[in-house]
Amino acid sequence: MDRSLFARSHSRRTVWLMLFVFLLGASAPASAQPSYVLFESGPVRPVALSPDKSKLFVTNIPDGTLEVFDVSGGVLTSMVSVPVGLEPVAVAAKDDTEVWVVNHLSDSVSIVDVASSPPRVVRTLLVGDEPRDIVFAGSPKRAFISTAHRGQHRTHSSISGVTGAGDPQLTTEGIGRADVWVFDAATPGSALGGAPVEIRTFFADTPRALATDGTTVYVAAHHSGNQTTTVPETSVPNGFTGSCGGGGAGQGVPNPSNNVFGDDAPETGVIVKFDGSDWVDALGCTWNNQVELSLPDHDVFAFDANTLVAGTIFDHVGTILFNMAINPTTGKLYVTGTESPNHVRFEGPGSHGGSTVQGRLSESRVTVLDPAGPSLDVQHLNQHIDYSQLHTDGGAVHNAIDAQIPHSLATPLQVLVDDDNQKVYVAAFGSAKVGVFDVAELEDPSFEANFDPTVESGDYLSTGEGPAGLALDTASDHLFVYERFANTVSVYDVSGAPAPAVQTVRLHSPEPASVVEGRPLLYDAVATSGNGEASCASCHIFGDLDSLAWNLGNPDDAISTDTQPMAEPIFENQPGFDDPNFHPMKGPMTTQTLRGMSTHGGMHWRGDRVDGFFGTDNCNGSPGSNAPCDEEHSFNNFIVAFEGLVGHDGIISGSDMQKFTDFALQLMLPPNPVANLDGTRTAAQQAGHAMYFSCGGDENTPAECAFPFPSPDPDATDTVEDCDGCHRLDPDSGFFGAGGEKSFEGEPQNFKVAHLRNMYQKVGMFGLDGLSPNTGPQVRGFGFLHDGSADTMFNFL
Repeated sequence: MDRSLFARSHSRRTVWLMLFVFLLGASAPASAQPSYVLFESGPVRPVALSPDKSKLFVTNIPDGTLEVFDVSGGVLTSMVSVPVGLEPVAVAAKDDTEVWVVNHLSDSVSIVDVASSPPRVVRTLLVGDEPRDIVFAGSPKRAFISTAHRGQHRTHSSISGVTGAGDPQLTTEGIGRADVWVFDAATPGSALGGAPVEIRTFFADTPRALATDGTTVYVAAHHSGNQTTTVPETSVPNGFTGSCGGGGAGQGVPNPSNNVFGDDAPETGVIVKFDGSDWVDALGCTWNNQVELSLPDHDVFAFDANTLVAGTIFDHVGTILFNMAINPTTGKLYVTGTESPNHVRFEGPGSHGGSTVQGRLSESRVTVLDPAGPSLDVQHLNQHIDYSQLHTDGGAVHNAIDAQIPHSLATPLQVLVDDDNQKVYVAAFGSAKVGVFDVAELEDPSFEANFDPTVESGDYLSTGEGPAGLALDTASDHLFVYERFANTVSVYDVSGAPAPAVQTVRLHSPEPASVVEGRPLLYDAVATSGNGEASCASCHIFGDLDSLAWNLGNPDDAISTDTQPMAEPIFENQPGFDDPNFHPMKGPMTTQTLRGMSTHGGMHWRGDRVDGFFGTDNCNGSPGSNAPCDEEHSFNNFIVAFEGLVGHDGIISGSDMQKFTDFALQLMLPPNPVANLDGTRTAAQQAGHAMYFSCGGDENTPAECAFPFPSPDPDATDTVEDCDGCHRLDPDSGFFGAGGEKSFEGEPQNFKVAHLRNMYQKVGMFGLDGLSPNTGPQVRGFGFLHDGSADTMFNFL
């Protein structure tokens, strides 16, 4: 039903290149698809109780079902499993008989009648791309669903008259990218897919969490940013400097200018952060003349549930926002999330380059918003951590760090308020814990000074791994927790001191053992970090990206070897085009998705994981690898990041790293949300397709022709191909814009040819130094290319 009619087909993969937004469609053979496809959609609100507290509803994300339990007898008794859409991540009960389920990958909401026999989906609403959360509010009751500002459904003719529907304007500057679809809960529309009352758009990047007190609805950006951006290498004066120039202006790449072995570092771009008045680099030098945009950092928006009129906007709530809840007594709003110090440079010990982010790449927080102020108060949940201490310091320091870990909360997801007992519960996804706070503690302006989790009693509840969803029955003092790693639901008695689960039910899952065993290596901050607060998922959010750039070079490291071939053989071993070395000080690089890596060989923007802990890949190909370098070998070489970046006590075991690799290489990108569902192209898309293969070839028979780059070899008869010559489009081999080789970008370093599949996620930064006018406020500070410095593909070309 829901999945067969409305789910986006995984067998069709498309890629789009944003040059006036044209798309390239392709079909992958059905035989190439595995029996289970790992999308790793992040749980948002996966658990809900019926208003009468007799039933518990749980979204079974990997199985695409809604699980219904009878809890009236004080225990979980399974009633039924209802098929819904792909990757259901949130559920809300409209009343005791009707439940709405948000299907993240189907771009839909399944309305389930739980009173029918058997319970079943009675209606499917089609919404914007990748919906995440749902709440009911207003009088008469309305449903509010958060989605990205894109997708086929928002431009469908059936809702052409709805306010807010239509073209998402993906190439237009200054457009909000956060949508909330509003439906009448009683009559969501008679047309196929329903008819929203309105689509509200907010000036932020893609949203995730919603919250309501019944009258006001709050919506929060997911990757909300932190007022950082990149000055591209071409706009940075040549050379390195340890001081600012006239007027405090930046006059080169901040020192050090070489690594600990004396090897000169390459020229790079510079990450800058807005300090309230200026754009400043790591030295405090200003770069105002090179930044032609502004980042207001709007994070949480309030609007009236009845009139839909916009209200208060809260700024600077956090970098990554996960969830929200309202305290019905105080009226304050709690927002869970993390703060990312990506303006701090380098990984590793910092003996040659000064301070680094080793052991401090993410801070877990609950930000308390007061609509009455309006005001906000950021509460860092792990202030017991001494970030100046690392395991490498040895001795007593080593033991002190280990003592911190059991009290740390990592990746705070769903937050829940127990109004009867004035408690707040926070699901710490990366800690196998639920944090427990008194309301008075959490709302205390002096929280950081007064709350110490190492001495507070009852500060957390130990759970199964990956706690993501919470529901509380205050009458029985039963806390229901959805634990994602094992796909279980557990019941905890919270009437007294935290206690073990009184019951655990495992949900059916089609996930293979390699997925289940490898998932903790991405998220588990207790097992993989130095202080229990961060993990690989702190930047690779749910296996994806964080929409930021980081300078994670290491001045204490040595030059390594690049064995990757050039996409165009005529540039092989040519001075100025092919550099055989990787310098460890690489400059700003945007976080890349972990999805879709299984056919793309060497990893990182430069492909520099061809060399590392497990040796150097000769890049002559390997069994099962379509790319010239071996992606399994390359991902295994990331093992050094556990110590150098996350601050773990040495590297993890080789067997654990292999489990992580086996998991990561199964992660897949979702289908294209912009292309037509039937694979047809618009006129503009067809024109872009023709330009992509402008030499007269197509995706099956590419032809070579002259391109505006001179051959480095005057005697060469070969020439550079068209776009497809480097950005290879060969779906049957798993290539969607890249074939695993490297190329040159006219910068001091060579980079791998980038795939193009997730460019739609990077829309929202406009204002490229020297090419764009001052474009004013934007929703994100990083766009395309390795350092995020290109605002549009048009300007890049």
